[in-house]
Amino acid sequence: MTEKTQRTVVVTGGSRGIGRTICCELAAPGTTVYFNYFNPGDPEGEAAAAADTEKMVAERGAEAKSSAVDVSSTEDVTAFFSGILKDTGRIDVLVNNAGITRDGLLVRMKEAVWDMVLEINLKGAFRCTKIAGKAMMKQHSGRIVNIASISGVLGSAGQANYAASKAGLIALTKVTARELAPRGVTANAIAPGYIITDMTATLPEDVKAEYLKQIPLGRGGTPDDIAKTVNFLASEDAAYITGQVIHINGGMYM
Repeated sequence: MTEKTQRTVVVTGGSRGIGRTICCELAAPGTTVYFNYFNPGDPEGEAAAAADTEKMVAERGAEAKSSAVDVSSTEDVTAFFSGILKDTGRIDVLVNNAGITRDGLLVRMKEAVWDMVLEINLKGAFRCTKIAGKAMMKQHSGRIVNIASISGVLGSAGQANYAASKAGLIALTKVTARELAPRGVTANAIAPGYIITDMTATLPEDVKAEYLKQIPLGRGGTPDDIAKTVNFLASEDAAYITGQVIHINGGMYM
C-alpha cells in the first residue's frame, strides 16, 4: 500500500476521552489518523494530551498527526482538510466527534451560550462533512460517523442547546446518507448514553446514581463501547448500513 493510497482517517476532538479511544481503535498499519484538538482555556495542556494520543496511535502501528483546529472556524477547518488532502489525496473515514456542553435551564440560557454549542457541535460537523464528503464522492467510497447523543432523542433537562445540536446532527446524518449514497459513501450516527469518561467522573455521586437507575444493564458505558462501534461502521462489514442511528446506552433508551 503506497503513501498516496493508504487509509486516511480523520477524527475531530481526538485528544481526550471518547475521541482518543476512537483514534486508537481505528489505528492500524497502513493508516494515517489525523485529528484535531482545541481548548483556548488550556492550549498547552491540550497539546500535551494530543501528543499522548499520537503516541498511543503509533503504538498500534499507525501514523498520527494532530493539529490545533477550531471546528467553529471555517478558515481553520478548510486549512485542516486542505493539508490532509495535500498529504494523502484522499479521506476514507470521517468521525465527527468534537463537541462541548454548556448546560443551563432553557428560560435562563443566554443566546451566546446557545450559539456556541450549536456552532461547534452541529455546524462544526457540517463544515467537516461538506469538505470530506466532496473528496469521498470523487473516490466513490467513504465512511462518515457522527457522534450524537441520547440527549438528541430523549431531550435532557438543562441541555436545550446540547440536545438541539445532537438532534440536528442526527438529521444531518440522514441527509448526508441520502445525498452521498449514490457515490458509495455511507453516513451513520452513534448516540451514546451515560459513558464513563473523565468528564462524567466529576459528576456528583447522587447524579451518577440517578443515571444508573435508568439503565437496565445497571452500569455506565465505556469509550471502548463507542469506539468499537465506530470501527465497525467504518469497515467493509458495514457497507450496507447507512442513515442509521446506533444507540449505545445499556437500555436507557429503547
